[in-house]
Amino acid sequence: MAYLNANIPVIYAQVRKEYLYDLKKHHGEVEDCIIFGITSMGGRAILFHALMGNGAIFYRLPISAFIQKGFDPSRVPTRRLDELELWNCFSYYPTVTHWAILSAASGYYFGKDKKKHYGSYLFTIDWGHPDANIIDTDHSEIPHEHKCAHIIALDDGNFAAQPNNRCIWDLPSFTVKDNVPDWKVQTNEWNVEDSGKWRTADTDDFLDRSFIDAELRAIMFPNLVNDKDFDPEKAFTKEQLAIGQALKQLLTQK
Repeated sequence: MAYLNANIPVIYAQVRKEYLYDLKKHHGEVEDCIIFGITSMGGRAILFHALMGNGAIFYRLPISAFIQKGFDPSRVPTRRLDELELWNCFSYYPTVTHWAILSAASGYYFGKDKKKHYGSYLFTIDWGHPDANIIDTDHSEIPHEHKCAHIIALDDGNFAAQPNNRCIWDLPSFTVKDNVPDWKVQTNEWNVEDSGKWRTADTDDFLDRSFIDAELRAIMFPNLVNDKDFDPEKAFTKEQLAIGQALKQLLTQK
């Protein structure tokens, strides 16, 4: 996981020239560029780094600064940054993933304007908190707050960064249903070690042989194998328990 800056799949694009002049002049003009990286700062929009045709690099421009290569800038609608990107970065620790299943996928996202905006998948940015020695003041690992950002090349020439719950993807051989899902926000923190109902054996055996007890119980007491409250010391005589221990020794011989 990167800190602050991260590489992304390079995008040949155009930058709106006014962003190179602090939005003060050259409106409506563009320059060719290659977008090659991002900066992620908690509470700020995703910021992109671009290499210009003259060899200069311009750091930290928002996604609204760019349009796709080959588009006439006069025909690409100017959209507000908050329309193209719904959420700020969730931490200083971004990870960039190109999901293969979506690599050739098109789709759309539901915008703030309650319209569908169509485009093609490029890659995904997600966030986490990698160091337990640093106080986590962000929201990246809170289940009901977590969002990723799918970077999309829109059909209108813009780029967008949208979360899962705003996107619908089209894989023609599989996504054949048209209903909009009514799922609920995930609030659970899934953990397999917090029940207190199981522990490993106190032994130096390389392989965990605790399954032997369960196997023996299934052999000796098949009708009670699923009874969690079953206590063999109360249910059987000492002689019967001794027979059970002898069988266990035979089963556990190496």
